[in-house]
Amino acid sequence: MPSLPLTRRRVGQFAGAWALAAPLTGVRAEGGRKVLRFAFSSAESSFDPIKVNDLYSRTITPHIFEGLYHYDHLARPAKIKPQLAEGMPEVSADFRVWTVRLKRGVFFADDPAFKGQKRELVAQDFVYSFKRVFDPANKSPIVGGMITVGLTGLNALREEAIARKIPFDYGREVEGIRALDRYTLRITLDQPRPRLLETLAQPDLLGAVAREVVEFYGDKIDAHPVGTGPFRLKQWRRGSLIVLERSPDYREVLYDAEPATDDAEGQALLARFKGRRLPLIDEVQVSIILENQPRWLSFLNGQIDMLATLANAVPSEYINQAMPNGKLAPNLARRGIVGRRQVNSDNALTMFNMEDPVVGGYTPEKVALRRAMSLGYDVQREILVYWRGAAIPAQSPIVPHTSGYDPAFKSEMSDYDPARAKALLDLYGYVDRDGDGWRERPDGSPLLIEMTTQPEQRFRTFDELWKKALDALGIRVKFIIGQWPENLKAARAGKLMMWQLSSSAAGLDGQSALARLYGPEAGSQNMPRFKLAAFDRLYERMQALPDGPERDALFLEAKRIAATYLPWKNRIHRIDADLMWPWVVGYRRPLFWQDWWQYIDIDDTKRA
Repeated sequence: MPSLPLTRRRVGQFAGAWALAAPLTGVRAEGGRKVLRFAFSSAESSFDPIKVNDLYSRTITPHIFEGLYHYDHLARPAKIKPQLAEGMPEVSADFRVWTVRLKRGVFFADDPAFKGQKRELVAQDFVYSFKRVFDPANKSPIVGGMITVGLTGLNALREEAIARKIPFDYGREVEGIRALDRYTLRITLDQPRPRLLETLAQPDLLGAVAREVVEFYGDKIDAHPVGTGPFRLKQWRRGSLIVLERSPDYREVLYDAEPATDDAEGQALLARFKGRRLPLIDEVQVSIILENQPRWLSFLNGQIDMLATLANAVPSEYINQAMPNGKLAPNLARRGIVGRRQVNSDNALTMFNMEDPVVGGYTPEKVALRRAMSLGYDVQREILVYWRGAAIPAQSPIVPHTSGYDPAFKSEMSDYDPARAKALLDLYGYVDRDGDGWRERPDGSPLLIEMTTQPEQRFRTFDELWKKALDALGIRVKFIIGQWPENLKAARAGKLMMWQLSSSAAGLDGQSALARLYGPEAGSQNMPRFKLAAFDRLYERMQALPDGPERDALFLEAKRIAATYLPWKNRIHRIDADLMWPWVVGYRRPLFWQDWWQYIDIDDTKRA
């Protein structure tokens, strides 16, 4: 589900961005406390799980909140296991009824909302937390996806609140999710959902929230996350510094995992940490450092401990400096720094608003305009100039490491053919009628592309690549600069013509990427507002089918529709590098999940 800005270079605002790194300077373990110093390349938005969709906030929330299930930290291929559930769910033969029993004796972190009483987690907390997604007043960005899951009666409750303009009725019991007793949860679905377990394994979005906390803090709930997880919020300077500390109320959870028997790295980590109480560290300090150069220098100077994961990977312009030819640079190795590379489960995207009068629409001339702009854009040039070779062309919405991804699949997405692009424009009436060197629309009105971008210098590379491509086709382009959070809101509201962003997988099932084209997701994941009945039917069939050849064939058809209508241009999958100082122990890059800080240890004897 996640949408996030592309990581790009900026040196023009070096001084301002460097100042954001300052809180980390000189931090060391105090009184035996172990502190992980991390950074985000973009700012967080909220710490209320149902209100977040950006990678950065979603990296914080699963360390505070917990879900019914989560991913095994070491298992490759990925494996889901219980978190707050007592065991795996009981599932009916038709995949419509799921029964989950909760662990007993799990308590929320102490908070004034509980008025001095210990507050145990119960099944009703999950009923309430799921209902919050459907409450129209919360404007949850994940509601579209949850509607497609089909929890019986929940969307009807939402629609009633909207139609009658009344508060959402949390007290009304619905069949879709209900507490059978204090520790037993039953989920009932309108349609078969063989992969519901992946939805339940998202503590970052569907972690348990206590109703008392939400009502106590009201519209300030974004800044008061209270969960059952290993950490609690200690300090927050919005857009600058986030500090989490070990929750003193966290139950006894011991390090355990199930790496494959032939997984040497995983087995070594398990042998080293098995049986130790989590979290292994006492505090995590996250500084927001928007610019690549100061974030890179902060790492080299030892001010942050890692450049790792999608939220804080090695900036693309420094990958070849850090790991030339895929190997750690000797000067870094001599300092004890550890480096790793892998292809990400992500997509860099360009969005076309399908409701926009210029680039949107489904008629042949509108499809031709989008295809021409796609063919005129040089993806390989982007990989060379910006990613320094650390990316591969994307052929479809489906990303590596997920079901439906086929490295042999080829589409027009990655083609660069300016001659074909110009021929398409000429054929469908996008020609220069007045001789000024710029094409007009088929009706003779001006053709002007408005592409939204961000102010950081790293975005200039992409702006320049697109301007060069469109100039060569005789298409005017104007860049509109806005901040990332505002651009995200505007994109969801259908107010942007074109925008560039990226998205990373949140689970094993590749169908989650196709939500970006599913009609009912318009205004949420489906930012282009693409609406095609044939695609929606295909998407719904895929949801009900078990994995197998029939579903694989639907994946192929979905890829072809995406390439034909082109509401998104899927450009590249990144090859990221992770670097860490030798005192960071136990790190293994997560594939889809964001909760991993509790498994990291800090060996302060190595800092010297």
